[in-house]
Amino acid sequence: MENIVPVGFHNRNYFIVADIVFTNNGVWGFNPRYHSQFTPAGIPLEEWLFFVIIPYASIFTHYVIIKYFPNACLSDKTTRVITWILLALLSSLVLIFHSRTYTAFYSAFMAVLLTVSLFRKSRLLNRFYITYLVIMLPFFLVNGILTGSFIPGEVVWYSESGITGFRIFTVPFEDIMYGFSLIFLNLILMEKLRMLSGKKNLIQNDKN
Repeated sequence: MENIVPVGFHNRNYFIVADIVFTNNGVWGFNPRYHSQFTPAGIPLEEWLFFVIIPYASIFTHYVIIKYFPNACLSDKTTRVITWILLALLSSLVLIFHSRTYTAFYSAFMAVLLTVSLFRKSRLLNRFYITYLVIMLPFFLVNGILTGSFIPGEVVWYSESGITGFRIFTVPFEDIMYGFSLIFLNLILMEKLRMLSGKKNLIQNDKN
């Protein structure tokens, strides 16, 4: 968790830029009834805070599960099979729904992250496939409220032209890929930073 601050800063930049572009192009938007009037770059303050709070809480949950359930880990073979199946499904989504901005973009984004992890032979997915299933429980509760469950009117709305239209309760199916990418990119960058830090320390020890 020690690398989450520098990693989180860079990771937020990618998603915030996409958020600004999507919001300004009407792919999704925010109900002014539920947010403050402070909207830098057209994005409510609360949405900016989302990119701080949600990744941190999710990554914290990921490591807590690993701490208390160290054996919650898939085999390399099972992880590869799941990854290849997901890559096939994601590629199909991109091809079939290439004109649906939210669907195509985050299906492709998640596919790239899976491919990077697969060919780097990283074992992050061995645990993350399990921990993400746990993370999705509060994720769907919160996103359900944000998209209109239990409240009069949604906090976040989505253009039907940008999504498949398939929803889990009121949550767009695409949010699964979005959430996966948001959290998993953090873990990839944290692992990379940890490796670079380890090499730097090794070189320093050799010099000493």
